[in-house]
Amino acid sequence: MKFLSLKTVLLIMLTFIKRVGGPSSIFALPPEEADPALTLLCPVRALRIYVDRTQSFRNSEQLLVCFGGQQKEKAVSKQSCFLMGTKNVPKRSKFTGKLGPHTMNLISGSFHDGVMLYCHALNETLDRSGARPPGDVINKRMWNRTYHGVTGLVQLDENGDREIDFALWDMTDTNTGVYQIVSLYNGSQKRMIPEPGMKVHWLKGSPPPDIPLCGFKNDKPACLAKTVTMHQMISIVVCFIFIIIVTVTVFIYRKLKLENELTAQLWRVDWEDIQMSNMDKVLRRACSKLTMSLRGSNYGSLLTMDGNYQIYAKTCYYKGNITAIKYVNKKRIELTRKVLFELKHMRDVQNEHLTRFIGACIGPPNICILTEYCPRGSLQDLMESEGITLDWMFRYSLINDIVKGMAFLHNSVIVSHGNLKSSNCVVDSRFVLKITDYGLESFRKETNLEDVHALYARKLWTAPELLRADNPPACGTQKGDVYSFGIILQELALLKGVFYLEGPCLSPKVIIERVAEGRWPYLRPLLCPQSHSDELGQLMQRCWSEDINERPDFNQIKVLLRKNNRGYGSNILDNLLSRMEQYANNLEELVEERTQAYHEEKRKAEALLYQILPHSVAEQLKRGEMVQAEAFDSVTIYFSDIVGFTALSAESTPMQVVTLLNDLYTCFDAIIDNFDVYKVETIGDAYMVVSGLPVRNGKLHAREIARMSLALLEAVHSFRIRHRPDQQLRLRIGIHSGPVCAGVVGLKMPRYCLFGDTVNTASRMESNGEALKIHVSEATRAVLQEFNCFQLELRGDVEMKGKGRMRTYWLLGEISSNNA
Repeated sequence: MKFLSLKTVLLIMLTFIKRVGGPSSIFALPPEEADPALTLLCPVRALRIYVDRTQSFRNSEQLLVCFGGQQKEKAVSKQSCFLMGTKNVPKRSKFTGKLGPHTMNLISGSFHDGVMLYCHALNETLDRSGARPPGDVINKRMWNRTYHGVTGLVQLDENGDREIDFALWDMTDTNTGVYQIVSLYNGSQKRMIPEPGMKVHWLKGSPPPDIPLCGFKNDKPACLAKTVTMHQMISIVVCFIFIIIVTVTVFIYRKLKLENELTAQLWRVDWEDIQMSNMDKVLRRACSKLTMSLRGSNYGSLLTMDGNYQIYAKTCYYKGNITAIKYVNKKRIELTRKVLFELKHMRDVQNEHLTRFIGACIGPPNICILTEYCPRGSLQDLMESEGITLDWMFRYSLINDIVKGMAFLHNSVIVSHGNLKSSNCVVDSRFVLKITDYGLESFRKETNLEDVHALYARKLWTAPELLRADNPPACGTQKGDVYSFGIILQELALLKGVFYLEGPCLSPKVIIERVAEGRWPYLRPLLCPQSHSDELGQLMQRCWSEDINERPDFNQIKVLLRKNNRGYGSNILDNLLSRMEQYANNLEELVEERTQAYHEEKRKAEALLYQILPHSVAEQLKRGEMVQAEAFDSVTIYFSDIVGFTALSAESTPMQVVTLLNDLYTCFDAIIDNFDVYKVETIGDAYMVVSGLPVRNGKLHAREIARMSLALLEAVHSFRIRHRPDQQLRLRIGIHSGPVCAGVVGLKMPRYCLFGDTVNTASRMESNGEALKIHVSEATRAVLQEFNCFQLELRGDVEMKGKGRMRTYWLLGEISSNNA
């Protein structure tokens, strides 16, 4: 068996100490300054270490570092302390000899006390026969014993361990490595007695634990997990290689998948698959105030402005679904890698507040973009519509939808919008606002607007820094979108149009030029505290600030709005129900209003129909019944014309002739309303009236026509021609009574016509009459005689074309009679 030198053992121990965690994990015992090597204290289980810095440990500076700042525990019974102990031995021992005040080797003294202890134990265990007792009996006899030896009080506990006094040494000077006693441990009293004025300096501020963290044998499970074995090392390496392989595989897979998606062109739409809607020809409207009846039509989504008109997004059917189609003003689209990525990003971006991109057709000349169709129109339509009320709950809901959509857009690959305005915010059937016309930078170029007014009107939402830029980015900037949002806020707050200003109305060109100047005071829309809250006004001012650094982003705007509109609630379902309730109320009001308008229009249409057709005939047509021709036994027909009308027309302009006839017949129509007659038609200067149909009135038809004729003749005497006030209009009237057949002729522009010889005879009576006289036939005179109230004068027999000679009369007037 080979023994190692003490110095070698010391190095091995220090190396072990360093590996297991350094000096903080164990106690060390400092050396005696005079001891040359390691010494074992037999009565005291302690280890004393001596470092000879001048010899083989000169290069082992780790020793000093290892012990630096450490507290060293050693037995108090060193040479100096042992000298103190020998002075008191004679006083409390039974030895006859006297020990002088000189030092004694500690090993010798300890050996002496150990032998004495063994001897005492042996004597006590020897029996009278003198037999040698077993060693364990002698050993246990020494336990739990106290006696005084040459080294002082020797006290053993119940385990056979000596209760000895210890001193705690601390390196008070790390430069020189000097140790001093900072505390004493009294073994008999089992307590620590600190030295006055001394303090223990722990390396880490506190003493090491009684039990190391990993245990004395490093066998705790927590530490075993930290210990890396060879199998664990191999597993780690294998896992690391596996992770690298998986990462590379995923990267290659995603790269190949991206290339496949770019090659597949899932966004491509063939023009043959697009079916235009029935309202394809309806492109323009003079204004953007759409009625609610048009909201559900195919042209409810406002996207662009052109000239003095606004073009509503046309719709088409793609794969059976209605979509919004927007034509691109480009001759051709070159599918570069940049364009392919733009189209792919448009398909990838999905959000409930962004219109869904369906696809694009790039085949010339039908280059267009298909997007989700929103039937409620644009935000601009809602603000200008009189059919729906925008209360503040509804407005805040729309504002929040814009903020959510823009916040998502700014955090996506699209980055910014660049053309945010109220006409690019559309509303779907559930009144959810969605942002459209974003992305696709390559599709936005080559915009040709010949109308200067429209060109500047499109820029009313554009930020001043972009107006001043020579070549602004096609998709704008995020701060520019915030400025545009501020303009939309002002539109929603005041509901007076975009960029509303007090005072004289400025053209869009003047507004854009002053905004682009950027000189104080900056031109901005009007703020009206009576129409909105102060917080909303402050938010507008921050959004359209001239300094882009003062403009908040949409995430900050979202937080600010959440604070400002707490009273309006933020629950999605509550907002949706509130929107639906408001919409239902608006619809009820709108339905009532439209119902009243319908009844009014119906009344007007019926009145017009009653003027064109007899009331009974019109009622039959309203009920969808066929109007059958009907024969009437006795009616009276009135014909009149203007003598000299042909010459008068030749001397007058067409407009003067039309004015003359309109004034005359308006006067006649007002008069005949007072009689039971029906106006059949007017042809030129001819005026035809009948009585006795379609409602029969017995023989009263002759009296009604006679009285009407007298009233018309009296009115003509006082009638004045506008362009010839001094000329008297000469009216010629003919009346005849007899049977006729009446019915409606034709389906388009139906007319109630009279047929029979009575019509021809009445016309002949008019043509053979004289100016300002009423020519009456024999048949009519016979009926009028029964009333005995009309004054008639015989004219005589008159030759009439196709009738021969007929006896006729002049109707001179009406006299009072009891039969009238």
